[in-house]
Amino acid sequence: MKIPKAIQNLIESFEKLPGIGSKTAQRLTFYLLHVPQGELDSFSNSIQNLKKGTIICSICFSVDESDPCSICANRERNKSIICVVEEPLDVLALEKNGKYKGIYHVLHGRIDPLSNIGPDEIRINQLLERIRGNQSAISEIILATNPTMEGEATAMYISKQIKTSSSAKASEGQAKLKITRIGRGLPTGADIEYADELTLQRAMEGRQDY
Repeated sequence: MKIPKAIQNLIESFEKLPGIGSKTAQRLTFYLLHVPQGELDSFSNSIQNLKKGTIICSICFSVDESDPCSICANRERNKSIICVVEEPLDVLALEKNGKYKGIYHVLHGRIDPLSNIGPDEIRINQLLERIRGNQSAISEIILATNPTMEGEATAMYISKQIKTSSSAKASEGQAKLKITRIGRGLPTGADIEYADELTLQRAMEGRQDY
């Protein structure tokens, strides 16, 4: 049986998404065949407007509807604490419990040599520039990259770069910047976006010097 071109094109589009195999792509496609056309049009419009209706914050590089984002623009947030995460989804996960009142920096990835992703491919240089430009106002950097091999390597690299810069500042009489790593609560190999609120709260409360 020859599959209609429209069906084959949608199956191939679904297969490009992370975590979607050929069987799942086929099931999703044939499910959508039974959905009313109005719902399909709404679904299509949502996809078309995904990038049109969002913007990357020029300060923290999170995703929002405005620049600066709602967190960076919030005067009640503690601007002296910056939490460094891998992806915008991690910001949403940490914001769910409402306990963290600082601001963020989103790397949009992690150091992964096997995938040819180095420090220059993610937003590490922007973080270092942000710290250098506001070192007197920043008291703590929380490294909240995922507790995976790549996440740990990313945290170690960032810590080393910050310490090198902050040591030079400390010799000039400025206070040394505190660097912490999220601690207990997150098992090795887990992703922040899948953790429950209590686990994330304990991880933030149990962060340690790094």
